[in-house]
Amino acid sequence: MDIDIVSVFPEYFDVLDLSLLGKAKSKGLISVHAHNLRDWTHDVHQSVDDTPVGGGAGMVMKPAVWAECLDELLGMHTESPDRPILIFPNPSAPLFTQQDATELSHAQHLVFGCGRYEGYDARIPAYYRERGVDVREYSIGDYVLNGGEVAVSVMLEAITRLLPGFMGNPDSIIEESYTGGNALLEHNQYTKPASWRGLDVPAVLLSGDHAKVDRFRRDEALKKTDRIRPDLIAQLDCHALSKADRKTLIELGWEVSGDHPRRIS
Repeated sequence: MDIDIVSVFPEYFDVLDLSLLGKAKSKGLISVHAHNLRDWTHDVHQSVDDTPVGGGAGMVMKPAVWAECLDELLGMHTESPDRPILIFPNPSAPLFTQQDATELSHAQHLVFGCGRYEGYDARIPAYYRERGVDVREYSIGDYVLNGGEVAVSVMLEAITRLLPGFMGNPDSIIEESYTGGNALLEHNQYTKPASWRGLDVPAVLLSGDHAKVDRFRRDEALKKTDRIRPDLIAQLDCHALSKADRKTLIELGWEVSGDHPRRIS
């Protein structure tokens, strides 16, 4: 996978040389290039922003500078039909989900644009959509950051860890939160010692009975999701639930006779 990132602080992404992302780069699984948006300016001050039309506080990133940069990175002046996916973090956009990360992990080339100040001119994504580019805008949560760099780092980690060969043990992804069609929060994890400062690991995990362990973990995932993210329970496909799943959900106060669970208590 080829990844281009545009930012006024490209050095921010030196952190991508660390940990599993760094190993993936060294193995050739991904290539990452961070570009300085100011390299596409033509004035002595290398200005990338201007005052908002209509008034207001702050500054807005100018479309002309972004267009010169993106035209080059997206190959707008070539005949190739295979253009990268263009992604902008935006707190006003739809929430970035595990499903989005999974979809984007199959892309060959991603270009991320990091906004700053009051954001980027809204005509930038509109312009490229009109020209057939797959443009995505995502929020990573209901809060505002100083710039898009943190959000891009979050999305990059969520996407690249799904690439074949990225994780040392690919099975570690299977039971994680939000993974799979019937997504649940992950069950609690424990390690040795079995007793620590008066707190004990659940006895069933020490039993050696794999069927009981699997059922315990599944029930714990259902209970945790019910407590923290009941909206995920309501999205489950009842027809795909086991009898044991249904029993646990009924005990938690859900009706499971329809297509999706419905809270009744």
